[in-house]
Amino acid sequence: MKRGERALAVALVAPALVVLAAVTLFPVLRVLLLSLERRVPVFGIEEFVGLRHYRFLAGDPVFWHAAGVTVTFTVLSVALEVALGVAAALALHRLGRWRAVALGLVLLPWCLPGVVTARIWEWLYQPHVGLLSRVAGGVNWLGDPATALPALVVADVWRTSPFVALLALARLGTIPPALYEAAAVDGAGRSAVFRRVTLPLLAPVLLVAALFRTLDALRAFDLIFVLTGGGPAGATETLTIHAYRSLFGTLQLGFGSAVAVIVFALVTAAAWGYLRAVEGREAAS
Repeated sequence: MKRGERALAVALVAPALVVLAAVTLFPVLRVLLLSLERRVPVFGIEEFVGLRHYRFLAGDPVFWHAAGVTVTFTVLSVALEVALGVAAALALHRLGRWRAVALGLVLLPWCLPGVVTARIWEWLYQPHVGLLSRVAGGVNWLGDPATALPALVVADVWRTSPFVALLALARLGTIPPALYEAAAVDGAGRSAVFRRVTLPLLAPVLLVAALFRTLDALRAFDLIFVLTGGGPAGATETLTIHAYRSLFGTLQLGFGSAVAVIVFALVTAAAWGYLRAVEGREAAS
């Protein structure tokens, strides 16, 4: 890029960067500074404590339990979403005249607001009249610590698998049919074609889909808050729910900000890891 072109590019991007800094960079820095303070407005407490909150969190079992729940929820949700999304995309790709109708039905859960989705699954999980509870013999899905987290994962997978399916379906439509014809001539079976042709070509799109879904799952709040509120007995309390309880439940703004900063760092690390994986795959190819 020539010097004049570079200057023009900077000039064109500058307004967007200024707006982005105003709406994101300033709040992030403000929360970071707030995490270094002990601030409880209801008692008029406001003092600088440095890294005290982070040192406390390092040895806090409640925090580490919330971190474990967050990681478990994220890994299970993203893995199932990618698997089911690919399966749905393959099924849709093979459809003919009814593909548009089927695609609309598949995308319906993705179009619903998170709170609406949570209410739908709350009715399904209702211990006395809920369909899923009656089918399972009266299981209290959301009231039992052993089943609450899996129940949340199922609801989240139902809502967000269509996103992965849509991206995978778009990629399947760009794969040249000649590749499948060549594989058929070589005598490759259906499973071999999927493993050696379809899946490698889908991999870049699936990495991007997994990146977006991982970032969303790490920050998941609305579905969990409406369905369980972090209960029962903290079985579904993620880091975002833990930060919310500290910020708005007990009004410990500094402590809650420290938890929020850790969530931000976790999301940033996940994004960096995925981007490095994408760059490595592109370099290898």
